[in-house]
Amino acid sequence: MNILEEAREVLRVEAAGIERLIPTLDQRFVNAVNMILESRGRVIVTGMGKSGHIARKVAATLASTGTPAFFLHPAEAIHGDLGMVTIDDTVLAFSNSGETTEILNILPSLKRIGPKLIAVVGNMNSTLAKTADIFLDVTVEKEACPLGLAPTTSTTVALALGDALAVALLQAHNFTKDQFAVFHPGGALGKKLLLTVKDVMHKGVDNPVIGEESTVQDALFMMTEKGLGAVAVTREDGTLAGLVTDGDVRRGLETGSNFLQWPVDAMMTKNPRRISQDKLAAEALHIMEKNQPRPITVLPVIDENDKVTGMIHLTDLLRQGVV
Repeated sequence: MNILEEAREVLRVEAAGIERLIPTLDQRFVNAVNMILESRGRVIVTGMGKSGHIARKVAATLASTGTPAFFLHPAEAIHGDLGMVTIDDTVLAFSNSGETTEILNILPSLKRIGPKLIAVVGNMNSTLAKTADIFLDVTVEKEACPLGLAPTTSTTVALALGDALAVALLQAHNFTKDQFAVFHPGGALGKKLLLTVKDVMHKGVDNPVIGEESTVQDALFMMTEKGLGAVAVTREDGTLAGLVTDGDVRRGLETGSNFLQWPVDAMMTKNPRRISQDKLAAEALHIMEKNQPRPITVLPVIDENDKVTGMIHLTDLLRQGVV
């Protein structure tokens, strides 16, 4: 057995399953999206076994992208959890065979409660497909499992269709990054979407800043004290005039002159790159990495009046997990 070739064949079969799904999407998919959009309740996603795992993931994706949804285990549903379902909801049921006993057992109660029913099935002639208000076909030619038994291609295709539904609904809702961030406050993603420059920057006594009447020596002393490798130079009104970095000082050494007594404006970079304190920290990282002709490691931070309020360093962003 060639392990790599077997693995590649699995991926080819599953990819082909998704490719075959694309041209089968029709007005039923549009109707399903519109049914959910017109619903006054939530999307209740259900499925059993491997389809249940797919259903649980689809519910999570819907919920995090602007469509209120939760997973309902069909076996628990028949023991009281059907009380979570209301007439205003839409049930999205996953079953490859369309004959899953646990799903079929809750259909009579769902009909009595009155929610709309969308079925995601691999058998268009199944009981579930015939009972549903709308059915979405996820039929596959074969499973990637060589025995043809373990759900592989079928679950991949069902998951892909669930993602297609979620994204179509996201776009219909005009869901924004800011809204997404509200639902994702934790982890690296939350930091990328919520953490601002103001949250990370060095400010107050930790902010390396000098006036434009200062000398290069003053800049060097301030740089050494604050340890950020740079110092912002401000005008009398506190607005940003320039930036001096440790690289500028090293280049001054190469002149062989008494450069430490130079006025700082003779060495500083005028009109340097800067960032507003209200911008996302991820944007600061992007500016640093994309700067030409070479990346930079510090940015002066300004407020809405261009007054210097802080300094942000690349290591601050990396330490916070901003990537």
